[in-house]
Amino acid sequence: MVGIIDYGVGNLFSLKSSFAHLGVDTEIVKNEAQASRCDRLILPGVGAFGDAATALRNSGLDKTVKQAAEHGVPLLGICLGMQLLFEEGLEFGSHEGLGLIPGKVVSIKPLINGNKIPHIGWNSLSLTNEDKGLYKYTENGEFVYFVHSFHAECDDKYITAKTEYGSMLTASVRNGNVFGAQFHPEKSGDAGLRMLKSFCEF
Repeated sequence: MVGIIDYGVGNLFSLKSSFAHLGVDTEIVKNEAQASRCDRLILPGVGAFGDAATALRNSGLDKTVKQAAEHGVPLLGICLGMQLLFEEGLEFGSHEGLGLIPGKVVSIKPLINGNKIPHIGWNSLSLTNEDKGLYKYTENGEFVYFVHSFHAECDDKYITAKTEYGSMLTASVRNGNVFGAQFHPEKSGDAGLRMLKSFCEF
């Protein structure tokens, strides 16, 4: 059972539809009891880091997510959900994240050499190591769908893929059983479905 964390921020329907296509059961998780029934968790998110972090704390699910991850439950953060996995987000001030991956989330503006913000649309992945957590069925250079103005700045050992948009931006990360995708697998067609399938098999 894959639990999709519902804290009022994120497109839950697209995720449910993607997992249904794979034949994977999902549950919308609004409390710890529901989370405890799931063997994997998804943390979605759209919008601004500070608002989402506040919403997650107010829901009480921040503790649920951290405890599950610390007990070895596979966790996948998607888009803003990935950013919340880090220690700090620097969007409209400094905001505390979940701290499950060392690093911070910063604006891509100084990095993209005049390209438009946000970075919207299909772009290719440059896989950075042999990590197969999300990429068991993925070839280097496959295209996925992005919508973001910030990205993760962290040690290269946590980065599993980058994408080129004026410079190389962080596209996905991993710290043990904690995974993050800056792109939207649920909006990335067959490539994204294969990544979700790979996560379900981890």
